[in-house]
Amino acid sequence: MNDHLQTSVHKHYDVVIVGGGIMGASTAWFLSKDADFDGRVLVVERDPTYETASTTHTNSCIRQQFSSALNVKISQFAADFVKNLRQYMGDDARVPPLSIQSFGYLYLADTPGFADVLRENQKVQLAAGAATKLLTADEILRDYPFYNVDDILLGSINLVDEGYWDGSTVFSWFRRQSREAGIEYLHNEVMAIARNAAGTQVQSVTLKSGEVISCDKLVNASGPRAVRTSQMLGIDIPVEPRKRYTWVFKADKPLDRDLPLTIDPSGVHVREHGGGTYMAGGHADYDPAVDYTDFTMDHSLWEDHIWPVLATRIPQFEAIKVQNEWAGHYAYNRLDQNAIIGPHPEVSNFYFLNGFSGHGLQQSPAMGRGLAELLVHGAYRTLDLTPFSFERIAANRPILEKAII
Repeated sequence: MNDHLQTSVHKHYDVVIVGGGIMGASTAWFLSKDADFDGRVLVVERDPTYETASTTHTNSCIRQQFSSALNVKISQFAADFVKNLRQYMGDDARVPPLSIQSFGYLYLADTPGFADVLRENQKVQLAAGAATKLLTADEILRDYPFYNVDDILLGSINLVDEGYWDGSTVFSWFRRQSREAGIEYLHNEVMAIARNAAGTQVQSVTLKSGEVISCDKLVNASGPRAVRTSQMLGIDIPVEPRKRYTWVFKADKPLDRDLPLTIDPSGVHVREHGGGTYMAGGHADYDPAVDYTDFTMDHSLWEDHIWPVLATRIPQFEAIKVQNEWAGHYAYNRLDQNAIIGPHPEVSNFYFLNGFSGHGLQQSPAMGRGLAELLVHGAYRTLDLTPFSFERIAANRPILEKAII
């Protein structure tokens, strides 16, 4: 659905959002639903096909197995939002019913230290209302006899609201309802940002087309390109594109039950895809920032690392055939792989919505809602997302999240 204008309707907007992926779209939608907001919103997106966007390349999964209670609650809201999408969207009969394919995430620990991390994480998750269970190697084999667990000391799984969901449908309806509410999506690119004389406020953005658009508030939702946007104001953030690879393959001998999203101790992950097919993902040990246009596959990574790990962990995957493959980009936060959200302390009408490090799709409902609350009301009204503010970036004070994939 190409719902993007070629020319902006107005020259001034209350809110301009740089980036129309899932984060920008969520924020725009929540603004459109806030009864206390009647301003104009412009979403500027450089590529309305979203061909290389992180949103498009996502594996569309959701989990509550984090080590931070706030990250757990963020995903719990997403689960409720997905399962009740039509109700959240005003009982619009056109919105399809959605569900979560809750085959769970299964973390596998092969060292005493990693097993202790799973135990500590479970305490946090249970306290936040998650349904995480710990499994011994024998219990894993009882429930999933296809695994090789010779080296496994402990597993961690949650079969409630963890698994796969249809992120593309949510993304589509964010945009569709927003446009129907009067929010404009513009096919263009922000090339420069101007401040006032004191340097304390954004005044306008200059687009690739040459248009100058003034705004009251500016949101940086530009995914892996976030630092390019912030640097237009002389602001650095530790966000860069990191390449992540995905393969969809068919097994000669499919498993006899659903495969949880299995996180091998090596970091390789694999999940059910349906119809005897499976989806695997991973990255190379050397994991540098890459060029924004680099989506080249590394075929040796599959042959030398990913497939051998899969075949060792699940022997039935020795005979498989790759059906599809792609490379996408994480908007990787080098400091702590957690979100950066909220206003800049000095340029107070410049807002961050960046650095989700692979969690963006599942965090988009809560993050879009939270940022919309800040933009309209000046404070969070539901989940307090203050720990993810820019201040921790400036202070080099990371939030430790132990459950990073």
